[in-house]
Amino acid sequence: MTSEHVIQEPHAAGYTERMNKLRAGVLGANDGIVSVAAVVVGVAGATSNTGAILTAGLAALVGGALSMAQGEYVSVSSQSDSHRALIAKEERELIEMPEAELQELAEIYEAKGLSTATARRVAEELTEHDALAAHLDAELNIDQEDIVSPWNAAVASAVSFFIGALLPMLAILLPPEQWRVPVTFVAVLAALGLTGWLGAKLGGTPERGRAVVRMVVGGALALVATFAIGSLLGVTGVV
Repeated sequence: MTSEHVIQEPHAAGYTERMNKLRAGVLGANDGIVSVAAVVVGVAGATSNTGAILTAGLAALVGGALSMAQGEYVSVSSQSDSHRALIAKEERELIEMPEAELQELAEIYEAKGLSTATARRVAEELTEHDALAAHLDAELNIDQEDIVSPWNAAVASAVSFFIGALLPMLAILLPPEQWRVPVTFVAVLAALGLTGWLGAKLGGTPERGRAVVRMVVGGALALVATFAIGSLLGVTGVV
């Protein structure tokens, strides 16, 4: 097995951080596409006024990007704080009761199928190399290098939402009035199909077609519902 192959394995350092950024990016782009498209299509169903559509779209874009960033930051911060607390606890235990921790590590490997003598030897060698890393991996499945940054996740989510939201904004504003809604539908559904495929690829899902169908159907339902509501409000004179 080459060193290049090892680096590409999921257990390589920083894998969780990279995957979290990709996850936040794909989800952010998807939310940007769907939520802003639903807003502008709904408004377009009620009125043909370009100013109203632009104002609603910009409000949805800015508010959505900030909301995604805040939600991602809070979520990842909670996860990171929990991991850091567990790491600090393990550090204290290694200082206060090293022999008990060594025995605990040996018992973990013995429970995985090693003989008592082998498990003890493995525990001792791992402890000599890096006691904290050994216990975090065996007991908690935590890698100190994989503690996710909430700021990175928040920025990735906000930027991807913004980029995703630009598509429906351009699709609804650039074409002639009579083509606005059809062009937006086509552009949005195509983009959702792409993000569905990309999300499945990044997640290693073999059935990517199913992921694409889920994204496209869900987006289509959202667009149809908001356009119908906007059209109803426009016809009845509510707006």
